Amino acid sequence: MSDWKEKICSYVDKIRPQIVALSKDIHAAPELKFEEHKASRWLADALTTEGFHVELGAAGLDTALIATHPEISDGPTIAILGEYDALPELGHACGHNLIAGASLGACLALGKVKADLPGKLIFFGTPAEEGGGGKVIMVQAGLFDDIDAAMIFHPSNRTMVTRGSLAITEVEIAFTGRPAHASGSPEKGINALDAVIQTFNGINALRQHIKDGSRIHGIITNGGSKPNIVPEHAAALFYVRAQETSYRDELLEKLHSCAQGAALATGAELSLSKIGHEYKAMKENHTFAAAFKKNLEMLGIEVGPPSGGLGSTDMGDVSHIVPAIHPYIAICSEEIVGHSHEFAEAAGSERGYDVMISAAKALAMTAIDLFIDSDLMRRIKAEDDSVR
Repeated sequence: MSDWKEKICSYVDKIRPQIVALSKDIHAAPELKFEEHKASRWLADALTTEGFHVELGAAGLDTALIATHPEISDGPTIAILGEYDALPELGHACGHNLIAGASLGACLALGKVKADLPGKLIFFGTPAEEGGGGKVIMVQAGLFDDIDAAMIFHPSNRTMVTRGSLAITEVEIAFTGRPAHASGSPEKGINALDAVIQTFNGINALRQHIKDGSRIHGIITNGGSKPNIVPEHAAALFYVRAQETSYRDELLEKLHSCAQGAALATGAELSLSKIGHEYKAMKENHTFAAAFKKNLEMLGIEVGPPSGGLGSTDMGDVSHIVPAIHPYIAICSEEIVGHSHEFAEAAGSERGYDVMISAAKALAMTAIDLFIDSDLMRRIKAEDDSVR
């Protein structure tokens, strides 16, 4: 096993210029959810050149791809996932350009020794993690049904192999009132914006009465057209998050109650609907994570305990279908947070690219463990089955 790991690490170092160049290209040309046409094509071309069988447009998504190495034999089917969508206005402030590069590098390196390894190697290119749920759609299409283990790395301001994530639902509330002259005859109007503001006030009153770690946060997306017109239409977009899917659903009911109260208080008509993404919480597999940790430490990377606040990821939905890990590796200091201009800079820095190369090695090394060590694979599956 050590010989294979040495080979793949050497090969990752050899192709570093190619992987860094691709990551830089993705960073320089940020594409939003479901619009990642350049990134997905660059990945597809790189995998095709190395002999993978590539399907671009998987699960009916133009920018999703599946790449399968042609050397297939009896043994586990291992999936390494890549992300490549960016954030509005901030670009790659979540570092998905590094995820794409690391996963590609791992698969290309594994491809060089796959003839000597049992099982099946698949690269999944998963679009729209930032609010579109590409993995959710791919799960629903059955693409993960025959996968034995799935993994992805994520850049962060801390290094940890387990962390968890929050279940999330995206909700839009909209109110319809009655327009009137806001100065001449305000009593004739019904103010839809007031209803939105009252909804926020109701949610703020809830905050001390919800479980630690849960989140309800939103923005006003429509507040009217002019100050001298009582707003007839107003709307807001909310994310509702919790560590348990059942509690997230309870919080959704509380949000609905706040909005209903605001409608009653103002006389506006309420419309509430789930839109966009709805992700499950990440289901941790500690046996799997420990294997990845061991390989990180072999590369000289120190791993810390889980820390920091939790976000949400559609990798959570994958983890409910198949044993999965979503480890984090620091690309910057702890003072820099994700989804910031500073983190976007870190995702395009030399430190970021160094981490990406280390992540590619750790992913590939862990895949070798899974291909070769049947007892490890058995223990990973047993842990996964015990918590379903």
